[in-house]
Amino acid sequence: MYLDLHEIIEIPGRSVPFRCDLDRERLAFPTLEAFQGPVVAEGTVSNTAGVLELSCDVVADMTVRCDRCGRLFEKRLTPRYTATLQADAEDTDSEDVFPLEGDGVDVSDVVETCMILDMDTKFLCRDDCKGLCPTCGKDLNDGPCNCKKQIDPRMAALGRLLEDDQEV
Repeated sequence: MYLDLHEIIEIPGRSVPFRCDLDRERLAFPTLEAFQGPVVAEGTVSNTAGVLELSCDVVADMTVRCDRCGRLFEKRLTPRYTATLQADAEDTDSEDVFPLEGDGVDVSDVVETCMILDMDTKFLCRDDCKGLCPTCGKDLNDGPCNCKKQIDPRMAALGRLLEDDQEV
């Protein structure tokens, strides 16, 4: 969504509100199963002492797959983002500074970029998720499996010595 800022660029203290739906396809990632509705960003672009600052809140309800156990679960993201808008943003290395496009900005692109950079790398169904047994694949959140603990091959000789000691 292109937001025209010509009314506030030269007038400190002014702001322009916005509300837009974000591109759910652009925000997709491997463990995301589906968004449960539109991903909405709502905020303002303000001129504070000649610096244009975008600030917004995003609401995203989604179904994701746990990275440890594979269960599907519902997750609501409600991040708040701020970004600086500059005419010459290409000259800066900061990831929080975005270029103006003439006298405006594509707020969807700015917020989507902030959201992508801020997205968790792993989603867990709960903080203490135990995951799956690497041998049989049982969900360890439902209880222990019956697999015999694997002995590290480097320690197998020591294990045999202990077995021989117990027979004596």
